[in-house]
Amino acid sequence: MRKRMIAMLAALLLLPVLLLPAAAQDLIPVGQTVGLALRLDGVYVVRFDSRSGTAPAQDAGLKVGDRIVAVDGAELESADALRSLVAAGHGADLILRVRRGEKDMSFTVRPVSTQSGWRLGVYVQDRIEGLGTVTFYDPGTGVFGALGHGVSGGLQILDGAATQTAVLSVRRGEAGQPGELRGLVGAGERLGRVEKNTDRGVFGHAEQAWEGVAIPAAERSEITTGPAELLCNVEGTEIRRCAVEIEALTFADEGCRDLRLRVTDPELLARTGGIVQGMSGSPILQNGRLVGAVTHVLIGDPTRGYGIFIGHMLEVCG
Repeated sequence: MRKRMIAMLAALLLLPVLLLPAAAQDLIPVGQTVGLALRLDGVYVVRFDSRSGTAPAQDAGLKVGDRIVAVDGAELESADALRSLVAAGHGADLILRVRRGEKDMSFTVRPVSTQSGWRLGVYVQDRIEGLGTVTFYDPGTGVFGALGHGVSGGLQILDGAATQTAVLSVRRGEAGQPGELRGLVGAGERLGRVEKNTDRGVFGHAEQAWEGVAIPAAERSEITTGPAELLCNVEGTEIRRCAVEIEALTFADEGCRDLRLRVTDPELLARTGGIVQGMSGSPILQNGRLVGAVTHVLIGDPTRGYGIFIGHMLEVCG
């Protein structure tokens, strides 16, 4: 299995229905960092490159998040196929058929010549790999949830896997520079299959049960500002309880910023500087209940960040 040192990027096609109701229930809070390898259901634009002076694909009208379906009528199956078709055109105009949301669109793009060959000035992906944290495991259904937000904006996937990993190093967060966890993706034992990528988390079924004591999922009325705990894995495979403060409750109808948090745990602050990339999904506990999961860090203050309400994760499981 391919190995790569990579940090979590910061992110599924509706496949089997996940039998997990939205009502409060007992769940095992996990807090384990895992490798996530997701295979997208197409070739997607992730960013543009204008180092050659222009980004022809962007100039032609393509946008980040577009799915490139075909080139000159040839259906695309992979990012490598796109690169091959561009090279074979030797600079001739290419007609790209694109899926944007629910619309099919066509764009005529003229590649630019660079030292490394003909290029469209666009980065595309047909798979994503990175690190993330498992939030909960339901021993009754085998369902697990992770991240608390979508991978790369919630792009649809064909399939995916969560694999065992260890945190090998940490880049500490600083004001203006988010930190990150580093580990190996695809190097460890397979823990579960990923079936769903949403704006409120990544979900699937475990192939190996996560052990632990199940606790109630909190209702909104049970969550208060004040002291709470975070389960996180920022060194090796050790999962630690770390002190945090819930500073504010918003319960936004959209997005995943229902709680504002501040890390107060001295050891976590010393090691990571606060919240770092790869910690997305770390469970938040308060008064013996699973409150939600960490989702974002404040760029200007890594000791602070946001979390999603567990109820919002459970609403999109099914």
